[in-house]
Amino acid sequence: MKVNRTYDEINERIKKGEAVVMTAEEIIPFVEEKGLEQAAREVDVVTTGTFGPMCSSGAFLNLGHPMPRMRMSEIYLNGVNAYGGIAAVDAYLGATEIPKTDPANTNFPGEFNYGGGHVIEDLIAGKEVYLEAYSYGTDCYPRKKLGTYIKLEDMNEAFMFNSRNAYQNYNVAVNLSEKTLYTYMGILKPNLGNANYSTSGQLSPLFNDPLLRTTGIGTRIFLGGTEGYVSWYGTQHNPSVNRSETGAPRTPSGTLSVIGDMKQMDAAWIRGVSFLGYGVSLMVGIGIPIPILNEEILRSAAVKDEELFAPVVDYSQGYPYGRGGPLGEVSYAQLKSGTIVIHDKEVPTAPLSSYPKAKEIAEILKSWIKEGQFLLTEPVEQLPSADSGKKLSPMKIRSRGEEN
Repeated sequence: MKVNRTYDEINERIKKGEAVVMTAEEIIPFVEEKGLEQAAREVDVVTTGTFGPMCSSGAFLNLGHPMPRMRMSEIYLNGVNAYGGIAAVDAYLGATEIPKTDPANTNFPGEFNYGGGHVIEDLIAGKEVYLEAYSYGTDCYPRKKLGTYIKLEDMNEAFMFNSRNAYQNYNVAVNLSEKTLYTYMGILKPNLGNANYSTSGQLSPLFNDPLLRTTGIGTRIFLGGTEGYVSWYGTQHNPSVNRSETGAPRTPSGTLSVIGDMKQMDAAWIRGVSFLGYGVSLMVGIGIPIPILNEEILRSAAVKDEELFAPVVDYSQGYPYGRGGPLGEVSYAQLKSGTIVIHDKEVPTAPLSSYPKAKEIAEILKSWIKEGQFLLTEPVEQLPSADSGKKLSPMKIRSRGEEN
């Protein structure tokens, strides 16, 4: 008889302390030993994790009114601009924003020592940041200037809203040119000197739910050390890509929009990061539980690095200018071995995301579930996926002619 569980049944087992929970790494040998059907009978939940740079992240902040009241139209936190065109004291701080005084790449390669991601980390860590705000003044909001120190606890509300996180697969970045490149994929040495990648492979959330059968709007997740939620599909979400026999995408595909309370987060899982010659970003920790409703879901959740493939892309011409296609593809097992072969050359590999941290996130989420602190939520709506019947156009690049 086939396995056919419901969310309610799994949650009842969690409440009673009876749920069997394994990480996406632990489930692989278990399925190999027990077989798919028996393993699906015995395991209720598989937990996943990823910890890596996720640029399309940021925070909505309600800074609170000074007296006299103020409509803050120009806002800086530790010198980093926060968008104020929302309401009087609401702001959105983007992870990749840099201070107005940063020389950026005028002295190439720029260092980008501090930016929005670092401000978000500082706030979550409980540090004071300097709030500088300006206004044109109105009858109801007469104040025109403010300078003060503020902490996260001083704010009325603060929540992260990240519009593109947990990318389902991504490029392996290399450099075919004669010069060093400074990119969001890190420093790429000339003449295939190295290859950088940024996914946790067999632990990565959307690799373990490739057709988004259990990850949808309303899914409760681990976000930044506390619980958060999937709020929508992410920007550049593109489920219509080539896939392997297991359903795993072979190129960048699905993304998530996620939301969570900053005041409950832990700075260990939200970290500002600098990329020499490129800019700043934010390391985000995300973990997603996968309910084992049937054998098909377990088969996807037990995927191995050997079954997951990523495209190798040249970042000197291929990525920035769209010239030529991928140079080939490699498995995550090959990437994690430390070297891959491109154009008959052995190339050393390095991850931008942390597999040990991803493993730790999956373990934390596992412990929360086993201790009855974290129940699963059934999505209120499925995200657009390869088998959902919903079609999204892939990201379009519109040509506007040659630019100098």
